[in-house]
Amino acid sequence: MHSRLRNRPEPNSQLCDDPSDCRRRALDLLSRREHSRLELERKLQAKAFTDDSIHCVLDELEHSGYLDADRFTEAFVRMRAAKGQGPVRIRLELTERGIESCDEFLADQAYDWFSIASQARIKRFGRSQPKDYKDKAKQARFLQYRGFNFEHINRALEFGDESD
Repeated sequence: MHSRLRNRPEPNSQLCDDPSDCRRRALDLLSRREHSRLELERKLQAKAFTDDSIHCVLDELEHSGYLDADRFTEAFVRMRAAKGQGPVRIRLELTERGIESCDEFLADQAYDWFSIASQARIKRFGRSQPKDYKDKAKQARFLQYRGFNFEHINRALEFGDESD
């Protein structure tokens, strides 16, 4: 909610009601990377476009295929998994970006969350197993922060370097 307030234009600024300029800015943003509808809406609001212009342009971009929630979700999950983040965190970040239905992308067989959790642990702490309970708890907290569930964390700590 804080970011919504930050992205709103200044109260004194003039709102722009030019749909062609709004469309150009939206396409410019989409040419750099995929965005969710909510992300684009926030960025265009920060540029002082009227809500009517923004909604009209975003509807048109969705209809023409330039703005696609499934394509955004797939790219987002792929990027975050490659960075060693787990499904819990990815789901939360997608929800913050206005994507509610992401289960099919997170359940994709292409992602072995157990292996991703194990690799994240190894990258951070090395191949050796935790020495004691304190070390194991530290590694578990790290994996939990990264967005892995209890099963993923348990397996990563149990098998360590055997899962790669």
